[in-house]
Amino acid sequence: MARVATNKTLQQAKKAKSDEFYTVLSDIEKELKHYREHFRDKVVLCNCDDPRVSNFFHYFSYNFERLGLKKLITTCYKSQNMDLFSRHDKEEAIYLEYEGDKNNNKIPDIEEIGIKSLDGDGDFRSDECIELLKEADIVVTNPPFSLFREYVAQLIEHEKQFLIVGTWNAIAYKDIFKLLKDDKLWIGINSNRNFSGFIVPKHYPLHGTEARTDEDGNRIVSSNNTCWFTNLDNSKRHEELILYKTFDPKIYPSYDNYEAVEVSKTNEIPLDYSGL
Repeated sequence: MARVATNKTLQQAKKAKSDEFYTVLSDIEKELKHYREHFRDKVVLCNCDDPRVSNFFHYFSYNFERLGLKKLITTCYKSQNMDLFSRHDKEEAIYLEYEGDKNNNKIPDIEEIGIKSLDGDGDFRSDECIELLKEADIVVTNPPFSLFREYVAQLIEHEKQFLIVGTWNAIAYKDIFKLLKDDKLWIGINSNRNFSGFIVPKHYPLHGTEARTDEDGNRIVSSNNTCWFTNLDNSKRHEELILYKTFDPKIYPSYDNYEAVEVSKTNEIPLDYSGL
């Protein structure tokens, strides 16, 4: 019941167009370790990220050399001070470019991070942010759940590789399901219970017994309804799926409005059925 309460919070946030759920660093590390070979000499874009709180920015900037990145680009909203960042509540939008450690201290210093102003508000759909998208090879972020369909459609339109966080419910979206069916998108390594949670602002209630405050003071809510969506190859896609069930129309009913049969569990997929 604890995580059900949190899922309700996530859905309420979606309806309210409030998407201030930030990904925990350990969840990023746990997933990204499976894709290390994809990032060498690549430009990475995090286009829904406030560097002050974004653990995506932290992960890629501190692991820039280890991953062999070419460039890291982050778009966000800008405070009046060059070293303070916020989200959707300041006058000037900016983007950051980081091309690695220059002084050999193994830390992404503010002097090494190129901070540039945007003409618009930093929306990922704006023309100038789309130009940054065109420069990128791989997009990695936690996009607004309320704009998930539109966000994925933009990635597909521009033929970008990506690894993004989303709600498990997105699998049932018509356009997302089609991408899954056409093998243009798939689920990442970790999902649901393998997510430790999301960092939320102070005004969000901490629902459920698994909600907590960590040693750094971050307020974290847990969810069993979250997964990674990607078009980067990973080991999970090549695991052999051992099937043992045979098709029986009495066990696998057909849908009335779609030419497909219902299978409640992955390991119950009939081995002798080739349709949907």
